[in-house]
Amino acid sequence: MAKSEQPAHTGSGAFFERRYWIDVQRPRGTAAELLDHIKCHLPEYSPDLLADFEKTKGQGHCLAEGDEFGIKILGPWNGDVRVTKVEADQFELTTLESHPEAGRICFSLRPHVSLPDTLRFEIHSRARSRDGLVAFTYDTLGLGKRVQQQTWETFCQRVAEHSGGLLLGPVQVETIRQDDSGTEVTHDA
Repeated sequence: MAKSEQPAHTGSGAFFERRYWIDVQRPRGTAAELLDHIKCHLPEYSPDLLADFEKTKGQGHCLAEGDEFGIKILGPWNGDVRVTKVEADQFELTTLESHPEAGRICFSLRPHVSLPDTLRFEIHSRARSRDGLVAFTYDTLGLGKRVQQQTWETFCQRVAEHSGGLLLGPVQVETIRQDDSGTEVTHDA
């Protein structure tokens, strides 16, 4: 039986919008070529010990809408995601029931808006915790947050390495946390 999607409004606790990004100058190939490689080798970009991706539904290695991945996440946080969008410059994964988060995450790769011969790779998530227990361990204790941040920073670093270009600084991280009323509570970069 197919698992249902777990959108953010079904979750618990604060709503988090997170962005992780890198800028790479003079990459070996185009943005489309690099993103195609990521789409066809997704598990290679994620650190196995923190978040091990395994395709459980879909054909071949490359992403297609409707594909699903099981993710073994460090600690008791295993979950499943579905590919809900695949475009030339981005793809999106949506959490499925039982994933520790409820929401979506988008991976994009585009030419930098102001720097010549530079690409920006970005991971942009919009999610809440699945339930109160996950919210407590993730947000209050910070356990899940550290694992998640390390996973996506490593993912970004591996994209930069595969590009063959010059990484312009460390991985940038931005978090916007909103309480249940939608009021911005914290914003850190």
